Amino acid sequence: MQRRYLPPLPWLTAFEAVARLGSVTEAAAELDLSQGAVSRQILKLEAQLGSALFLRVKKRLVLTPQGTAYAAEIRSAIGTIANATIGLATNPDGGTLELAILPTFAAHWLAPRLGDFASTHPGITLNLTTRIVPFDFAQERFHAAIHFGRDDWPGTGSLRLMEETILPVAAPSLVGGRHEASADLLRRVPLLHLRTRRNAWPHWFEAQGRPLERGGAMEFDQFATMLQAVLAGVGAALMPDYLVEADLAAGRLVTVPEAPPYSVGAYHLVWPEAMAAYPPLAAFREWV
Repeated sequence: MQRRYLPPLPWLTAFEAVARLGSVTEAAAELDLSQGAVSRQILKLEAQLGSALFLRVKKRLVLTPQGTAYAAEIRSAIGTIANATIGLATNPDGGTLELAILPTFAAHWLAPRLGDFASTHPGITLNLTTRIVPFDFAQERFHAAIHFGRDDWPGTGSLRLMEETILPVAAPSLVGGRHEASADLLRRVPLLHLRTRRNAWPHWFEAQGRPLERGGAMEFDQFATMLQAVLAGVGAALMPDYLVEADLAAGRLVTVPEAPPYSVGAYHLVWPEAMAAYPPLAAFREWV
């Protein structure tokens, strides 16, 4: 947050009161201030903004178009602060945790476990929103995020959740049956890529001692969609083992028997350093 752009709260509350009541006198009475104090706070706010918020018309204050738009934003922000204060005062052990999640990991690993969190922390409201790439916490509303890859998110604390092991998988019809899959055969079939992991296949083949020379492949933005394409025989893909265990056991997919386990990263819970002690986050971190 650029704090030099953040006006003092008394200036904002004075402006919001005058904008809402349409009167400096009424605003002063509501805020228990003098009319002169309210007027000075609004003048200081306008000076910082470099924009007129009111038109002075015959001793009356009329909002400018800019003032009208700004008043709506400030009223919402003050309401958020008030609600947060009320929530903390009435529910000190609860609160809201805004968590950015990776869709496949959340659906198959996190979601089945959330019932336990809800039962052990009934006062905490957990809101989940999908984000598939890192973002700037200062520009978002999130208290924490689930991150895949290296522990390299700038300005954050982190907790390692689990290593992800990936498997090359394909439909039996694509590779000729359960016993026909091999690294050499996979080099000759269409390879499907996850958009955020474009180098996964080249790295996997290099680890097998069989560098991949060709490039270009169908891309997907989520594992769930890519898995459906694999099941339909569109191509082979590198998938997390926890996501394909059931399909492998049922024979709907096959893998390369001789390929050793391969990992390209781990899942981490990450949070802005300034939020480390936030009670709902601390509770979730301890639980997870």
